[in-house]
Amino acid sequence: MRTVIVGAGAIGGCIGTRLALDGGVPVAAYARGDTLQALREHGWRMDSGGRHWHAKVQMASDDAAALGPADLLVVAVKGQALAPLAPKLAPLVGPDTVILPAMNGVPWWFGRGLPGDAAGMALETVDPGGVIAPVLPPAQVLGCVVHIAAGTTAPGHVQHRMGWGLIVGEPDGSKSARLGRVVELLARAGFEVTAEPAIHRALWYKLWGNVTFNPISALTGATADRILDDPLVRAFCSAVMVEVAAVGARIGCAIDQSPEDRHAVTRKLGAFKTSMLQDVEAGRSLELDGIVAAVREIAARVGVSTPNLDALFGLVRLMAQGRGLYPG
Repeated sequence: MRTVIVGAGAIGGCIGTRLALDGGVPVAAYARGDTLQALREHGWRMDSGGRHWHAKVQMASDDAAALGPADLLVVAVKGQALAPLAPKLAPLVGPDTVILPAMNGVPWWFGRGLPGDAAGMALETVDPGGVIAPVLPPAQVLGCVVHIAAGTTAPGHVQHRMGWGLIVGEPDGSKSARLGRVVELLARAGFEVTAEPAIHRALWYKLWGNVTFNPISALTGATADRILDDPLVRAFCSAVMVEVAAVGARIGCAIDQSPEDRHAVTRKLGAFKTSMLQDVEAGRSLELDGIVAAVREIAARVGVSTPNLDALFGLVRLMAQGRGLYPG
């Protein structure tokens, strides 16, 4: 299964390295700038648990036509980068290409497989102008939820911190042959992979935690433990989570925990910096649209009021715009 990674950063680098080494498949990369140069010079590189991993990259290019159609296309860019990038990716997608988005937040394909009035919902916040779906057709997507913590120490050099979990599923809930092939490939590469018939619900559950801790940490500079230790901030997190759970209930993604249950899970992770806080500190653009704005858009579509989420979005947006990390 020839694989192409789009976005050879932390998560894309983890997946590319393990597939090339333990998965035993040819893995190419669509990359640009310093990351492209690093991949061409050094191949896939990752440090994890005291071990240095190194694997050959089949080909690295910033020209999708040179790479050609993939059997498996792993999309691991930040959500806000995908719309401007999508038109350049068309040569990577053939009629039988399986698209695996390894991304945070609500993805462009999310409406596929939802029930009732939400079925087929197109979201302007994550696919502005509808430019992504024609290039990366939702019908060719396998949903994916990533439970891997990693960063980069230099372009093309990944530092894996914890977790190898990948939850994968067909948006329509079916047990397809392509799902079986991808699950087998990921498991052979050493990932703790789960085939999930309710992939929307798994994605929404992860988002349920990220929708508060990511933006609050970005706004305050606080690690997760400090957010939980402040009773006022923890209560605000819970209020937002109640609203997001209500939205989930309307779209077939019910949450069967209380906010306090989820806080207890987060507490076990210790004093970690969220990805959004790391982006603020590095001066990178923020994933506000996929993690927060898309939830507000869905809420408006299904008639759920989200005043606490709205306030959080407004505050973080204002901060990010002031630092040039979010469009004005």
